[in-house]
Amino acid sequence: MRTKLTSAELAVRIEDLYGAPLTTLEAHAQTQLPGMLAALLGSRHDLAFAERTITFHRDRLLQLVQPERGIGAHEASHLLDCARRITEAVAARDAQAKTAAAVLNSLGRVRACEPPAVSVAPAPPTATATTAPSR
Repeated sequence: MRTKLTSAELAVRIEDLYGAPLTTLEAHAQTQLPGMLAALLGSRHDLAFAERTITFHRDRLLQLVQPERGIGAHEASHLLDCARRITEAVAARDAQAKTAAAVLNSLGRVRACEPPAVSVAPAPPTATATTAPSR
């Protein structure tokens, strides 16, 4: 099964698609009307935020369950809160990754257009004047 798209992979794919570094693209997007680039950059930002949230709450959960710590009613509520927040962040990450991957898969980098070759059509045959007498 394919792993989910990460924010780092999304950044690379955006750079490949637009042919410029992410910092340049972010600066460019701020000077333009909202469009596909801004949407992709927003998705990358949201995906990165969800990933950071998962990491933060996972680390907090690991602190709470260290063997030397006792688990009472107070700690149990913190454990449940961390687990809930991880669940929410995973759902947000998965939704962002799925949407961003679908959008990227529907796009392709446009190659530089070459002017179409100009083909000259042959001149239509001209009517030749006949010198035969008309009846």
